Amino acid sequence: MRVLGIESSCDETAVAVYDGAQGLLAHALHSQVALHAPHGGVVPELASRDHVRKLLPLVRDVLNEAGAAPESIDGLAYTAGPGLVGALLVGATFAQSLALAWNRPCVGVHHMEGHLLAPWLEPHAPDFPVLALLVSGGHTLLVAVEGVGDYRLLGESIDDAAGEAFDKVAKLLGLPYPGGPALAALAETGAPDRFHFPRPMLDRPGLDFSFSGLKTAVLYAAREAQAEAPLDDRLRADLARGFEEAAVAVLAEKCRRALAQTGLRRLVVAGGVGANRRLRAALLQMGASLGVEVFYPRPAFCTDNGAMIALAGYHRLQAGERGAGTVRARWPIDSLRPPGQQTG
Repeated sequence: MRVLGIESSCDETAVAVYDGAQGLLAHALHSQVALHAPHGGVVPELASRDHVRKLLPLVRDVLNEAGAAPESIDGLAYTAGPGLVGALLVGATFAQSLALAWNRPCVGVHHMEGHLLAPWLEPHAPDFPVLALLVSGGHTLLVAVEGVGDYRLLGESIDDAAGEAFDKVAKLLGLPYPGGPALAALAETGAPDRFHFPRPMLDRPGLDFSFSGLKTAVLYAAREAQAEAPLDDRLRADLARGFEEAAVAVLAEKCRRALAQTGLRRLVVAGGVGANRRLRAALLQMGASLGVEVFYPRPAFCTDNGAMIALAGYHRLQAGERGAGTVRARWPIDSLRPPGQQTG
């Protein structure tokens, strides 16, 4: 089966063609960073309008690159949620219209299921079961995964997601949008021992996360430091390094606890923050110490992309799922069922 996947949940327009026998044939992505940068964050209406402009050219480009005529596409998949409702509606309407014109089945898929499955786009993919750490701008989740669609939520953020905290700290440090990557780059030059920020929720049982207090601690530290000296590049770098080390320590320790609790020996890490160099190094080191194998998608497939949606859609369509449900701003991942058992 050959699937055309469409991702439009937020500020990236992405399209891909995935073939069950040949793997990923082609993918393309248009980033809206330049569009939203003057506003310091994503403007939903602008995001939706840009998806409308970019989707058709991207589909044409991807089909040409894949050498795939429309009649060779067996089904279409699009992101149905979670995400910005207006942006989701653009992708859903576009995919459903193509499906109607081409007389092909269409299915809406879960954005975070796409992220979770992204490591299976790589040549060295894990076997099930796995523990999944999903860290993006809007979500921080720990999920025990028995197979596609068989998910047990172990922990989640009770306030800011990890990626959201990265972006907010970057903004208070005066870094440009998008803040997360800018903060990580600045932290590379920071002193590792100048600021030691709290590791939220490591002093209590459970696998939930909280990053709001950590963000506030950085704010207070910045104000205190500014009382003695300007917020220059050195101070920004040191604050960024202290924040990143604290956030990474929390994520790594929660993964360690989840692995011990579940007995799982494979860890999958996906989502935009999964591309963070310090996080990758910490989890690989932890995995080596525990005899746990750690799997990542390539950095291009950590951020939002069409390939992960095409792959998730392939599993759903291959099992006979059909239909175009409503888009959802919120959609718990543990409400999903294995392919062929999903009811809505």
